[in-house]
Amino acid sequence: MVVHVAERAARSGARAVYVATDDERIAAAVRAYGVEPIATRADHATGTDRIAEAAQKLALDDAAIVVNVQGDEPLIEPGLIAQVAAALAGANEAVVSTACHPITDGAEIGSPNVVKVVLDARGHALYFSRAPIPYARDAWAGQSGVREAPAGLPCYRHIGIYAYRAGFLRTYSGLAASPLEGFEALEQLRVLWHGYRIAVAISETAAPPGVDTPEDLEKVRKLGAGSR
Repeated sequence: MVVHVAERAARSGARAVYVATDDERIAAAVRAYGVEPIATRADHATGTDRIAEAAQKLALDDAAIVVNVQGDEPLIEPGLIAQVAAALAGANEAVVSTACHPITDGAEIGSPNVVKVVLDARGHALYFSRAPIPYARDAWAGQSGVREAPAGLPCYRHIGIYAYRAGFLRTYSGLAASPLEGFEALEQLRVLWHGYRIAVAISETAAPPGVDTPEDLEKVRKLGAGSR
């Protein structure tokens, strides 16, 4: 599965693709397919901390853009990877970029398993939450739960792919965790808490499913077979 992710990352136009891992079995598997692994510590609290260690080992220039694609996303679109990298390259005031997709379904908006993001006028993240944000007070008043979003409400589902400036990755490792990221269980809130900006690319297509369970793996296998 990780090899599939690496192959898609290579098709995004990236100058180089690496797999950061603390598992020698994964390192051996990707090495057999010509992908260079980077050995990292096993005690990292977040994926961003792992990427920061990998970037340090590569001695990247501060301005270099590093895109973190998780290994459980074998159907990630190369175009989405490129879009997130381009969003950061075009936002000089941002240190991180990510992506989102418009949603209107009330079940998605109200689900704590769906992370939402609110943007400012320049496409920067104002906040990420598992709660329904922004909240349509008048449209949803008196309802039990959240229903379909009213017309014009900018509801976006966050897509968990990130690009970083290599220089900021070195800074990130020294930032204290924020109370908000602990309550929401969202590590990207640490960036906003400390006053940094996150640029957000709006994708017109939803992100494909990732793999968290054996059932997810079977679904992804079927989707992958159908796309060949």
